[in-house]
Amino acid sequence: MAKKTVEAALKVEKLKVEITKLKETKKNIDQKNKQLKKLKKKETKTKKSKVEKIEKKKTKKKKVTQLTERKTKEAKEKEKQKAKEAKEKEKQKAKEAREKEKQKAKEAREKEKQKAKEAREKAKEAKEKAERTLEEELQEQLSPEEIEGFQIEKVNMEKLTNKVCVILAEKETTGMIQSELWKKLKLSSRDGSRLALKLERMGTITREKILEKGRWTYKLIIKKTPISTESIENAPCLTCPVEQKCTLEGEVSPRTCEWIEDWVTIEIKKPKTAQ
Repeated sequence: MAKKTVEAALKVEKLKVEITKLKETKKNIDQKNKQLKKLKKKETKTKKSKVEKIEKKKTKKKKVTQLTERKTKEAKEKEKQKAKEAKEKEKQKAKEAREKEKQKAKEAREKEKQKAKEAREKAKEAKEKAERTLEEELQEQLSPEEIEGFQIEKVNMEKLTNKVCVILAEKETTGMIQSELWKKLKLSSRDGSRLALKLERMGTITREKILEKGRWTYKLIIKKTPISTESIENAPCLTCPVEQKCTLEGEVSPRTCEWIEDWVTIEIKKPKTAQ
């Protein structure tokens, strides 16, 4: 019985030792596991750190690449813009040069046009000067009062005017070259021209500018024929006692007047040479 108890006690002690050993083993294992866990965690952390570093490097590289690409792109765009601006500038310069040439050509044309105009005006002026008559010069020099009041010394102007009218009346509407008239009247060109201006101003004649033998002159045409009293010299109306009562539809009327009838009959019977 005692032997059994001892054996049992030994077994218990042995178990205790085994248990203690197991505990220590377990403790060692736990410690090792803990160390392994720490090491694993450290490795994981290190690995993670390395990965992060790699990722950072990649990101940085990517950023640098992107930045480089962006800068390159910007540089290209800048160069493109510069080239475009230079092209536009050249285009503008070419346009301005064309406009300048165009303006120069226009100015040259205008200048030539102006020269041609001036030449035409000079030619016209020269022509007008060549065509100017003495009368036109006198019209510029004399006032209307001087023209209307023209007098020739020691000459009866009324008789001279009537003589001019008689001569021109003979020519009727065909008129007469003024130089021929002045020659006939023995007048100088200046006096004759002033007389013609006066008669025109009075409404007695009209002047028609014509080219005669390569020279400009005037043809004078009668406008108002001088009135002759010869045809009514013996008319009964001039001494009629009832002339004041005479009307076309009245009791005394030229339609029924015997005196007028007798006067007309006598005038008709007169010879033509006497008329």
